[in-house]
Amino acid sequence: MGRSPCCEKEHTNKGAWTKEEDERLVAYIRAHGEGCWRSLPKAAGLLRCGKSCRLRWINYLRPDLKRGNFTADEDDLIIKLHSLLGNKWSLIAARLPGRTDNEIKNYWNTHIRRKLLGSGIDPVTHRPVNAAATISFQPQPQPQPPPPPPPAKEEPNKPPRCPDLNLDLCISPPCQEDEDEVDVKPAKTALCFGCSLSLQKECKCSSNFLGLRAGMLDFISLQMK
Repeated sequence: MGRSPCCEKEHTNKGAWTKEEDERLVAYIRAHGEGCWRSLPKAAGLLRCGKSCRLRWINYLRPDLKRGNFTADEDDLIIKLHSLLGNKWSLIAARLPGRTDNEIKNYWNTHIRRKLLGSGIDPVTHRPVNAAATISFQPQPQPQPPPPPPPAKEEPNKPPRCPDLNLDLCISPPCQEDEDEVDVKPAKTALCFGCSLSLQKECKCSSNFLGLRAGMLDFISLQMK
């Protein structure tokens, strides 16, 4: 269930306050204090809502209200408090005596906010809008030279490359040497068994085989039979 309305809105006045209504509200609060805002309109003889009476008293009829423009000190204080508290206007107004939260909010949106944007400061974060406008007191790191290129790797000793071979096949007739040009060395003459014992005077050792004559070979073959 929602909260019930503070008064019957059908029988209340709306719009701007008249001078007579302001005088009745001020006279009642001076005599009885603020009290309960729900019952104040009926006790003061006003056809107004309790919320309307409270806002009229706090923002316009309160005797300790400051009139006129905000000073430079008040501007600086509002900026500092807004950077800490944000849009909590009631807490900011509590630290500025004589100023209301609604008045400070309107003054922020119409003057201070535009002033900060003109100075290049974000009114929400209270920091420079451009990153380049940021002031840093830390020394900037010096750019380091690029590292030298890595040394070239020495290639291992490669084996000598074989010369290109000519694989084209050529077919030609075999080479024939002349019989005349062939140097035939005479075979050494072997001595036969009879010549070695000086038993035979006439012997042709060239006709022998292993020092035996042909006749002797026939004689040996006959004995073996």
